[in-house]
Amino acid sequence: MGLNTLFLAHKFVSEHVKEGDFCIDATAGKGRDTAFLCELVKETGKVLAFDIQPDAIAQTTALIAEKGFENIATPILDSHSNMEQYAGAETVDCIMFNFGWLPGGSHKIFTHPETSIPAIEAGMRLLKPGGIMSLCIYYGGESGYEERDALLEFLATIDNRKYTVIVNTFHNRTGDPPIPVYIYKEI
Repeated sequence: MGLNTLFLAHKFVSEHVKEGDFCIDATAGKGRDTAFLCELVKETGKVLAFDIQPDAIAQTTALIAEKGFENIATPILDSHSNMEQYAGAETVDCIMFNFGWLPGGSHKIFTHPETSIPAIEAGMRLLKPGGIMSLCIYYGGESGYEERDALLEFLATIDNRKYTVIVNTFHNRTGDPPIPVYIYKEI
């Protein structure tokens, strides 16, 4: 696969998530992160997967059925900004986000800072102390740079006494390389 944003996100998450954990895939897409989280939390864990696109929920549902994860994962057709309606404060071990568009889907449908930033804020309230969040920021093309810029500006304002935010860059890659971000909630 090579060293890319998704590889780094999966490595980070796999080093922190364990069997029995409660995780959220905030942007289900094709269900790959949902399935990845199910593999980590196993039968005693729980994964919620959010997306606003019916096609994404259908693809996620099909993938988790194919892999036998129906008792672990629950796909939810709703915005990630509403995740607090489905989980309690400080109950979640890990949240994964992929900002941008559905892989293979229309580039005219993509995440927006108006819902993405409230979703991150909600996720921070849901995380247990010691919980983690992974953000893959995809940008450029038809979606432009507005969300990237708004997310990076917001991330810089997060209280450093409660959270550690690590923003990485692929400094020698051309074009618009995705930006991997990791958030730790302090204990």
